[in-house]
Parts: sequence; C-alpha cells; structure tokens
Amino acid sequence: MTRLKPNVDIVLDILEAVIEAQPLSSFAKSIHHQYLERGGLSKKQLEGLYNKAQKVKSIPPQKMATLEAIILRKHSKHRSALPENEPLYKKDEKSARLIDAILEKHPKHKMVLVFKTKLERNEPLSSSEKIDLERFHKVLKS
Repeated sequence: MTRLKPNVDIVLDILEAVIEAQPLSSFAKSIHHQYLERGGLSKKQLEGLYNKAQKVKSIPPQKMATLEAIILRKHSKHRSALPENEPLYKKDEKSARLIDAILEKHPKHKMVLVFKTKLERNEPLSSSEKIDLERFHKVLKS
C-alpha cells in the first residue's frame, strides 16, 4: 500500500505523545521500541495504544480517528466454536449382546474372543466381522 504522504506517521506521533504524557509507562515504551524495530504493531497492541492515548488530552481527535481506522482495517482472528463433547467411540450394544450369547454356549470360541477383546479396547468391528458374528450366532441358534 502506498501512502499519500510517507513522512506522516500517525502511529509514531501518537506513541511519542503517549510517552511524553506518561514517561513511566513501560507498555508505551516497549510498543514504541517494537514499532521502531519492526515497523508495525499487531491489532491488540494498537488497541492498547488507543486506550492509553484516549487518556491523553493533547492528542488531536483527527489522529485518534485515524488510529481507530487503522485498527479497524487490521485483520482480526476468529476462533470457531468448540465442537460438542461427544465420545470418540460409541459402544456397539448389538455386537456385545451377540458376543455374550455366543460365549455363554461356547466360552472358548477363539474368533468371538477376538471380537470381545476388540470391543473391550474400544476398537470398532468392521462390517465383515459383524457379518461373521451374526453368522456364528445364527449357526448356534439352530
């Protein structure tokens, strides 16, 4: 962005006026040093400077309005809302009931024991494993 009058620096003028009015303000001194070193300030720093400058009566309202416009032009970060706190894993009740029913009749069925261990570790069963589990249950019913 090119400025119309590059020798006019509103932020620096306001910084110097605030330091002159409040010479013990460490905030104003640190922002002044950072502005001279980096050439710019963040939106929050500019807002802090604006709040300090409002207390100084010697700063013209035109400069304050310009500082306010600079602040409004700056990008502000918005965080999205936190997602609802849902559990990462929902327990598959149907599969758990089928596993319990199969293990009542055949407590040492290895494949079903593997499925039970997976459910206890909160690992989801794949669709093929669910089909196998239902098939085992049908075979045991008949």
